[in-house]
Amino acid sequence: MKIQRVPLEWVNVTWPLAAPYFAQAIQHSQDGYTLDHIQVMVTTGQWMLLVVTEDETVCGAVTLLFFNRPTERVAFITALGGKGVLSDDTTQQLRALAASQGATVIEGAVRESVARLAARYGFKEKTRIIKLKI
Repeated sequence: MKIQRVPLEWVNVTWPLAAPYFAQAIQHSQDGYTLDHIQVMVTTGQWMLLVVTEDETVCGAVTLLFFNRPTERVAFITALGGKGVLSDDTTQQLRALAASQGATVIEGAVRESVARLAARYGFKEKTRIIKLKI
């Protein structure tokens, strides 16, 4: 599998190929994101769209948000969908892609089962996020 960054000028053409994977992923989200929200964040350039391909066929998608902390630049996975998207090979590609954008760490908020899967590829649980609606 190959992870490729989608340049902003190609996002609208690529979106229909990536959207089904995000639709599956947000079924597990408790943040209230909709597919339309993800599309807006990607098409406005606030989130970077990546597609995962196998034999030139899109089989997954990832979005990244980049931000800085005082001691690191974070590539935060805001959405991830597709079967087999996390592997040793794709994780190495994701690391290289994030590093090419100046990132020093990759993070993401995930449910417990995804955290267990990601641990196989070197990710460590950093924190648990809680939420209180006001």
